[in-house]
Amino acid sequence: MGILRRARNLLFHERVSREIAAEVEAHLGLRAEELEAQGMTSEAARREARVRFGNPVVVRERTVAADAALLIESFWADVRYACRGLRRAPGFAGTAIAVLALGVCASVAIFAFVDAVLIRPLPYKDPERLVGLFETTPLGPRYHLSYLDYQDWKRMNTVFTGMEAFNGPVMALKTPAGLERVDGASVSAGLLRMLGVTPALGRDFREGEDALGAARVALVSDAAWHRRFGGRRDVLGQTVTLDGEVYEIVGVLPAVFNFAGVGDAEFWAPLTPEVKEDRGEHGLAAIGRMKDGVELKAVQAEMTGIAARLAREYPDADGGRGAAAAAWTEVVVGDLRPMLMLLMAGSLLLLGMACVNVSSLLLVRCEKRRTEIAVRGALGATRGRLARQFVTEGLVLAGAGCVLGVGAAAVAMRLLGSLVPVQLLGTMPYLRELGLGWHVAGFALLSALLTAALFALTPVVRMAALQRGQQGGMTGEMSEGGRGTAGLVWRRLGSNLVILELATAMVLLTGAGLLGKSFYRLLHAELGMEAGHLALVKMRAPQTAEFAKDAQRVAFERRVIEEVERLPGVTSAATAPMPPVQDMARGNTTFTVVGRPKAKSEPDNEATLRNVSPGFFSTLGARLERGRYFAETDEADKPPVAIMNRELAKRFFPGEDAVGKQIRFDVAQPPVTIVGVVTDLRETALDGEIPPTIYVPFAQWPDSGFYVVARTANDPKGVLTALERTLRGMDSGVLILASKTMEERIAGTTTAVLHKTLAWLVGGFAVLALVLSVVGLYGVVAYSVAQRTREIGVRMALGAQPGEVAGMVLREAGGLTVIGVGLGMLGAVGAASLMRSLLFGVSRWDVSTLAAVGLVLGVAALLASWIPARRAAAVNPVEALRAE
Repeated sequence: MGILRRARNLLFHERVSREIAAEVEAHLGLRAEELEAQGMTSEAARREARVRFGNPVVVRERTVAADAALLIESFWADVRYACRGLRRAPGFAGTAIAVLALGVCASVAIFAFVDAVLIRPLPYKDPERLVGLFETTPLGPRYHLSYLDYQDWKRMNTVFTGMEAFNGPVMALKTPAGLERVDGASVSAGLLRMLGVTPALGRDFREGEDALGAARVALVSDAAWHRRFGGRRDVLGQTVTLDGEVYEIVGVLPAVFNFAGVGDAEFWAPLTPEVKEDRGEHGLAAIGRMKDGVELKAVQAEMTGIAARLAREYPDADGGRGAAAAAWTEVVVGDLRPMLMLLMAGSLLLLGMACVNVSSLLLVRCEKRRTEIAVRGALGATRGRLARQFVTEGLVLAGAGCVLGVGAAAVAMRLLGSLVPVQLLGTMPYLRELGLGWHVAGFALLSALLTAALFALTPVVRMAALQRGQQGGMTGEMSEGGRGTAGLVWRRLGSNLVILELATAMVLLTGAGLLGKSFYRLLHAELGMEAGHLALVKMRAPQTAEFAKDAQRVAFERRVIEEVERLPGVTSAATAPMPPVQDMARGNTTFTVVGRPKAKSEPDNEATLRNVSPGFFSTLGARLERGRYFAETDEADKPPVAIMNRELAKRFFPGEDAVGKQIRFDVAQPPVTIVGVVTDLRETALDGEIPPTIYVPFAQWPDSGFYVVARTANDPKGVLTALERTLRGMDSGVLILASKTMEERIAGTTTAVLHKTLAWLVGGFAVLALVLSVVGLYGVVAYSVAQRTREIGVRMALGAQPGEVAGMVLREAGGLTVIGVGLGMLGAVGAASLMRSLLFGVSRWDVSTLAAVGLVLGVAALLASWIPARRAAAVNPVEALRAE
């Protein structure tokens, strides 16, 4: 009661002052009554009572101050005593603090990512009103719009205050050293205003600057301003040459601004309608701001209706296309939500295991301090006074562990952030603000308070149980009679805690095993090609009149292949608009099968389109199933031909030979004859569905930009530098956009990076959980052996063999392990069901993973139990009975 009273005095100072004032007045009244009884008048008695009592205000202030000072002094004494006690038990203190710090580190670090990605709002004006807009096709729900479709959507809708379009092209920046690749952004004039972003220097795009024929102006990012212009304010009015066009710089974007839709764009230019008059040219993304009071469902309904109307009006370009609307936050976060939720759950399980282990250690320490508790109770310490001491020790432990854990979490955040590839950071701007913000600090404080409460209540509850169960009051605990009962209680409680830890470890280990197997199968997914010994260089032909015509582009592409094949170590070369394995499907087209009439209400056939060189399939190692490959004679003046993949043949020509059939891309173009069918190349993400794909000869579908694919006899990394040098040497206007090996490209895709990171993090949690569960099991078994020393001595004195004693201990540990692993398997299957969207090629009932994890956990538990079992078998019965 003393603790509560003093705490109340500190927290409710004014109220306590009023109560003391009332007590003073009551005391003065009683004293005055006594003086009146002795013959004094009422007024004189009142005056005399006040004189003898002194100044009531001073007395009141001294009383409150003394009470508060005593509380602070007493608490500080408890803290010093707790620290001395922990110093006398360095093993216990070090283990408890380290275990708690690990749990706090994991949970705080992962929560920082959850906060940055899922909780903290995007840095735009009213981000919850922003909506990402896409076209749907038979191939998927999120595809780009054409410029004309965007204009119609913007004109016809009634649910947005504004709709803007953008894309993120790679630009060629002219520098004194030659052309340099830079990331750019083409945006409609009102995009920044809709986002609520104002340039830090200069002005925004004006209305009409995205119109055809408008003056060319540009904004630069803060990073580009400092890197390329030295951060000078006179950058306004300067000009830069991008893709052969001169742009005047009119503004600098804020340092904190980042738009995930275009990544780390350095130069921002207005999106003009040039070469965008083809409604079938789908290459734009769109974003809109909902009107107040409009919900996402209403947006989806209206945009679906608009898309259906356009599909009826323009069946050749928009037939079969719909509309999809999604909250912009969801578009930006993408597939990270389930991954982060899984990691957060794993880190909280780990923190829970850490708390259970520390609580177990506290219970063991409480058992060892029973005599101390009894002595202090016999000397007059109240239950409240003893409880306050235990609470203080719990606060000290929790405070030390949490401080150390938060410090480690700050380091872990930087390490985890460094795992994200640079090319992905542009699409994840929220990770740039990763750190110990207010939300993270609040979570860390909440963790500290909860763990402190747990560590404070654990010994208090145990002490109360000891006091209720003992005979003859507190001093009875000084005898040995209560030892067996207390040890039995602890063994039961400790056993339940160990079962919980083993089950948790089973869940985490199984999750790590499934994710690890999923990642392995992802990297070894059937690609339809031989990914080894392939070097890739993405390039663009010079943007000059010399390469403006199709014939000139075809001639340049053939020169590129010839020059590359002359390089030492290169066995073959080819070109393609993009190599297999993409984070998202790109380059789609619609087509009809000649001779098969299509109803107007029937959606158009859609497929991925790739224009490749004749040697593309042989260079990649793709297998031809029927027909032939492209030949050098498949030129522009020859009948158009195409090769389709197995998926397209199976879907559109089931039960018949597709070779010889004809398809048509446009009614104004001649039909295209299918000359071959190849095995499926994985043109989408590693975990995506194989899309129907049509390949056409580059000579009949030329372009200025493409990938050069070279198969090498040795390590392809050694060829990349020579490849770049050769391509640049062909013309000063050649722009190299990227270069890497095929295996590096596959490993660097978003899908592979996310699966790899998830597998490693959950694997780390699982290892820590395994260690904690094994340590917990060892502690329970070791303590059980220590408590049963007399029993073991009696057994051995009556003839029990050491092997029998060891077997008894191992059976006890084995029973706990079997129960924990069994419960953990049920939990693991449930957890696998929740994370099935993160698995690839692995069932939630993966028997081999469950069996392997159960075996590992069982062997680890056996090893943890072996040491105390050997110790029990080595007990000398004479010494054991003498010690008892």
